[in-house]
Amino acid sequence: MEKFLDPKNDYAFKKIFGTEKNKELLIAFLNGVLDVPNRIETVTFLKTILDPEAKAKKQSIVDVLCEDEKGIRYVVEMQVARSEHFVKRAQFYAAKAYTNQLAEGEEYGELKQIIFLAITDFVMFPDKPEYKSDHIVLDKESLEHDLKDFSFTFLELPKFKKNIHDLTNDVERWVYFFKNASRTEPEDREEIVSQNQIFSKAYQALDQCYWTSNEIALYEQEQKSIRDGKAILAAAVNTGKAEGRAEGRAEGRVEGEAAAILEIAKKMLAKGIGLETVQEMTNLTREELEGLATQMEVLR
Repeated sequence: MEKFLDPKNDYAFKKIFGTEKNKELLIAFLNGVLDVPNRIETVTFLKTILDPEAKAKKQSIVDVLCEDEKGIRYVVEMQVARSEHFVKRAQFYAAKAYTNQLAEGEEYGELKQIIFLAITDFVMFPDKPEYKSDHIVLDKESLEHDLKDFSFTFLELPKFKKNIHDLTNDVERWVYFFKNASRTEPEDREEIVSQNQIFSKAYQALDQCYWTSNEIALYEQEQKSIRDGKAILAAAVNTGKAEGRAEGRAEGRVEGEAAAILEIAKKMLAKGIGLETVQEMTNLTREELEGLATQMEVLR
């Protein structure tokens, strides 16, 4: 195993950016990559499970949810597995975080801004050459920014091509860190730390020497889940598309891909991959996955 663990690992990401111990890292990361008018001084972590208003509606689980001293809320997501509907999921999470601010009887004027920030290990917007994109709501005619309560920032790691010697700002340093941390050579680490001392703490948080054996085991379990999930996803989707093409009809292709997704979920569940990871990779609902798990249990 490398000296430095991979910050893209879901368990590692939450440990580094979602704990009181490393709150300083989260603040530095948000200040480094977001175009906020005033620096964030402190954050308060909030519950990451966004409960639905009704039991039948979809529950949301985000990686990190926090608010700053001004009440602005930040949803931070690390997304490794390619997800066809991630843009819609980002908007769903932001909307849920927005509506969850108000308790019964409180006024709409109490609502604060929601900033959604995602790091993706796949290309989301193939027609955009830049690795960082910021999305806001503008008036179509005047381009005025009247609706200020939502903004979305995406960092697409595969698009980032700079090496350690070409980094010029903190956005680039953080993206380089996420993309290369587990492969960082000592001299490269020293160079990035010399540019900003916060990265000394970031690399230390990833140094497995400071992790317990139980934490390493949970990290490795997450790594295995991702590897297994990607392999199953690729094989099953290819099979489904082939079956659909053999049908020679558009509806055949759709049915073939839908069947492939169900087969993916079954294989993942059979391998002991957690419901949250399976849901992330297949976009099936929690209820559908729980039904599948029950069905598989009955057949055993």
